[in-house]
Amino acid sequence: MLPWKRVLRPLAALLLTAAVAVVPAATATASDGAAPSRGWNDYTCTPSTAHPRPVVLVHGTLGNSVDNWLGLAPYLTSRGYCVYSLDYGQLPGVPFFHGLGPIDKSAEQLSAFVDKVLAATGAAEADLVGHSQGGMMPRHYLKFLGGAAKVNALVGIAPDNHGTDLNGLTNLLPYFPGAEDLLKATTPGLADQITGSAFLTKLNAGGDTVPGVRYTVIATRYDEVVTPWRTQYLSGSAVRNVLLQDLCPLDLSEHLAIGLFDRIAFHEVANALDPAHATPTTCASAFS
Repeated sequence: MLPWKRVLRPLAALLLTAAVAVVPAATATASDGAAPSRGWNDYTCTPSTAHPRPVVLVHGTLGNSVDNWLGLAPYLTSRGYCVYSLDYGQLPGVPFFHGLGPIDKSAEQLSAFVDKVLAATGAAEADLVGHSQGGMMPRHYLKFLGGAAKVNALVGIAPDNHGTDLNGLTNLLPYFPGAEDLLKATTPGLADQITGSAFLTKLNAGGDTVPGVRYTVIATRYDEVVTPWRTQYLSGSAVRNVLLQDLCPLDLSEHLAIGLFDRIAFHEVANALDPAHATPTTCASAFS
């Protein structure tokens, strides 16, 4: 007989997938009773008293402002948030697949976008939610570009805060002469994310966080892109590090699923955005 874990894991995956399929991505009214926004990237949206800060979604590497957020953006707008997303890190001649440019330049794009959102909504601060590179890149904005004065919270979903070794594959680069230089020249955004890169060394020097910002990291032990997965965690007094499987042991989401359609992770994002009204995140959150 197969061990119980081998039996339960496929069943868990099936149940969670079914939850995503049967639970509507958006509802007709906001759960807090406020008038729902007209949609995502609606610059006429006025933040409510319940959710006074706009939420800026920051896609991951090879993502874009639409595809990365087809699950989370409706989830948040249906709960009364004003939600916005941007494209960043574009390379000439490469459509749709963004986040490949130098990360410090991408952070400048984020800075300009946050200013645009704050001007449109009249809010003093925004909250940022990012997936993968999108959970790490904003830290450059917060630390070096004055973003800490304009941001209340940063929520990183599977962020590569301390880089990735891609399960050891990046350790092979020195054995291929010219490979690392080619990577830096053609896709600097990828090179910047390798463990030990000059960009990450500067970003993490002197501490992971800056004063005045709340940080949440939501990770999955099944992450096959940002490895080792524990390197996603941040250190600091205003940090909450969350492992998805501590919330729901049956959740098998890996790097993409946790950001694209995992409603258990989405529930924890909502808790991070509104900690005063947080509710327990469990396996049942897949149906909420």
